[in-house]
Amino acid sequence: MTWNDFIYFAIPAIILWIASGSMVYFRKYVKIADLTMLTGTAIFALFITLFWIHIERPPMRTMGETRLWYSFFLAVVGFVTYKRWKYPWLLSFSALMASIFVVINLCKPEIHSKSLMPALQSGWFVPHVTSYILSYAMLGAATIGAIIQLAKQKRDARIFDFIDNLIYIGYGFLMLGLLMGAIWAKEAWGHYWSWDPKETWAFVTASAYLGYIHIRLRRNPLYDTFALWLVPIAFLLLMITWIGVNYLPSAQGSVHAY
Repeated sequence: MTWNDFIYFAIPAIILWIASGSMVYFRKYVKIADLTMLTGTAIFALFITLFWIHIERPPMRTMGETRLWYSFFLAVVGFVTYKRWKYPWLLSFSALMASIFVVINLCKPEIHSKSLMPALQSGWFVPHVTSYILSYAMLGAATIGAIIQLAKQKRDARIFDFIDNLIYIGYGFLMLGLLMGAIWAKEAWGHYWSWDPKETWAFVTASAYLGYIHIRLRRNPLYDTFALWLVPIAFLLLMITWIGVNYLPSAQGSVHAY
């Protein structure tokens, strides 16, 4: 299963995800929305599995491969949280964002080598990347909630609870990924932390989400709006860490440039 076959899985997944999100958002055929969302996610997961077998390594090295996992986890997190909190917009926006990242991959095909550089041939590779991408999906869903909350004239305590829980869990996975990365760095390069551009932006991102957590723990309504604005700002920092930092001149010699 090569990357050239991706379109045959991506298009059906997008159609099913968008169909599910539309049915839930417009409250039509809601009973089959779950089936279409799960079917689309299963089709996408099948491609990842077959592609993994074909390239004989975890498909987590290139930017396109990490976008695969982000689309998958965003669809999963969107569905699970929708079933938990029953917000129609949550499934709809998660399905849309997952589809957008799939379209980006369709528009930007990559060459996927079967080989891995020595630094990536580690038992920390899969759990480190998986923990990060899962946290990105959760924090992305929390960002959708924050934007919806900011658009409301009256704050909804249930949405705040939803945002808090996703950020607490997402931040936990973010820090777990960071700690595993530090241990991995020690094994690969002899030191836990070197203020590499990717590490520096990861620290900035983690600090922003930690700021949100501290503000919310104060339980002071006067800071609620500031806390909500901090969520999309933190997510922007996360996108810089994941994608944007690769385009910085200082990152061209980064040990994280593969």
